[in-house]
Amino acid sequence: MLDISHLSRAYGDSLVVDDVSFTVKPGRMTGFVGANGAGKTTTMRMILGVLSPTSGEVRWDGLPISTAQRRRFGYMPEERGLYPRMKIADQLVFLARLHGLEKAEATRRAHELLDHFDLGDRAGDVLDTLSLGNQQRVQIAAALIHRPEALVLDEPFSGLDPVAVDAMAALLAKEAGDKPLLFSSHQLDLVERLCDDLVILSQGRVVAAGAVDDLRGTGPDRFRIRLETGDAAWIRDLRGIRVRDIDGPTALVDLDGTTASDLLAAVVSRGPVVEFSPVRQPLSTIFREAIR
Repeated sequence: MLDISHLSRAYGDSLVVDDVSFTVKPGRMTGFVGANGAGKTTTMRMILGVLSPTSGEVRWDGLPISTAQRRRFGYMPEERGLYPRMKIADQLVFLARLHGLEKAEATRRAHELLDHFDLGDRAGDVLDTLSLGNQQRVQIAAALIHRPEALVLDEPFSGLDPVAVDAMAALLAKEAGDKPLLFSSHQLDLVERLCDDLVILSQGRVVAAGAVDDLRGTGPDRFRIRLETGDAAWIRDLRGIRVRDIDGPTALVDLDGTTASDLLAAVVSRGPVVEFSPVRQPLSTIFREAIR
């Protein structure tokens, strides 16, 4: 388990990460989101030891993390760090060897990852002849080459087409099945689809953290009502609710003093109802409300 405990980082008088604490649990994908400049990349660099914290610590399995343990992590930085004029298979093997893999195993592992991303036939090409999306695939392969014990990925899905996103998501689910995985992203739809847990950072501080399903339940109980016929405008007259939207026979309402069963009974008493269903808050709503 990866524990981030009260991390802070100051540059002069500017505190860019302020008392950040959260846990990345094994076998769960944790999304790390926030606006530009929120402190995500700085926090990730402190986790990996690229930057020293002004205060706080990173713990691995309950103990302060060591340099040797960090070397067993997989890291994908925001600024890509591969060699543009080196053949992609050769540099993956080179990186694997730096992590202690024997040459035969490093070569087999490199081709396994390239094949997964449909880059097997490009193994002998130099990196900068690939499209930006394919370079991104090679970068994630570099983070996975040594079968890391934890993964910290800064914007791993940036610039990828939907097919590549699906391929990367499948690989991450396979490779990090029982390992802590933290990744940052501005693509909230991907975070919503892939993540088990979520950490929201705003102006250097954690403003929300927890299981995605739990965070979705922090807002008001919301329901979609669809009548069989007619206009649902009369629902505005019911007590104990707050109407979010009405569009013909469909209404979106929040409970505000009444119960779901009482609301359903009131609606049914006026005529046939074809839908009465809870609406889960999208992550975009949770994010906007958390960073206010």
